Amino acid sequence: MSKLSLAVEISGLKLRNPLMNAAGVLGMTPDILKRVYDSGAGAVISKSIGPEPRRGHPNPTLVRVECGALNAMGLPNPGVEYFVEEIQEIKKMGVPIIASFFGGSTQEFADVAYKLSRAGADALELNASCPNVAEELGMLAADAANVEKVTAAVRDETKLPLFVKLSPNVTNIKSIAVAAEWGGADAITAVNTSKGIAIDINLRRPILANVTGGLSGPAVKPVSLRCVWEVAQAVKIPVIGCGGITTGRDAIEYILAGASALEVGTAVMTHGLDVYKEIADGITCYMENNGFTSISEMVGLAHDYENIGVDNACLGMTK
Repeated sequence: MSKLSLAVEISGLKLRNPLMNAAGVLGMTPDILKRVYDSGAGAVISKSIGPEPRRGHPNPTLVRVECGALNAMGLPNPGVEYFVEEIQEIKKMGVPIIASFFGGSTQEFADVAYKLSRAGADALELNASCPNVAEELGMLAADAANVEKVTAAVRDETKLPLFVKLSPNVTNIKSIAVAAEWGGADAITAVNTSKGIAIDINLRRPILANVTGGLSGPAVKPVSLRCVWEVAQAVKIPVIGCGGITTGRDAIEYILAGASALEVGTAVMTHGLDVYKEIADGITCYMENNGFTSISEMVGLAHDYENIGVDNACLGMTK
């Protein structure tokens, strides 16, 4: 029997396993990103980087809620010029880095992508869920034409693998994913956070200073998993799953739904950095018990409704 391997390749980007941190989770300094990698991630993703330094929203920006967390950070970041040096330092550490980025206009998206590419990033993740865009783009995440336009503009500026991260807060995620594919995306990341709110009953006001925020964690998993399922049906390029992944069982569900790689975020807050190894161990256990030797053999199998009767003994093995 062939030796089992968790290694994956996403549009030319080779990873030792399919796990990455979600953008914005421990994704700012080289030392922290190195810790994520050393803890068991297959690659790391930076915080979303914009054209200029940005302070983000005032506190409070994060609140724990049932089965997850709400955040309204407001995309704080040091700007692309500063982060170029951070990427170069990360590369010296031997860590594969995907640079997440955003812009306020089509030209800004393209300019930031160009600078991050020149800095030595291994791949780029275009944050199409960004709420801070100019009127020309409207609500970018929900506009297929503009997603295609922005993706194409970025594609013209880089030869790196380009992932486009979509929002679940749209009417038809399939059409948005197809638009990104037409624009030149090499993979689709599905999905960013869902919009939510929390209210303090004593103060009788919203808890977050921004009022609404992005919901992440186990609460969003069924929604995010549905998005992966639909996107996998709609496009021919790889899908990267994101949303509420905490255990090996969660990871396997996403892979069977069509994800070739996975992003883990809120679970780091609740389980610590060891969660990457725990999830990887859960995937390995499932593969050993069901005769799989590679991740690719499992991708999308749930779309074959006759694929039943597997050994579920290890699905919930992680803490």
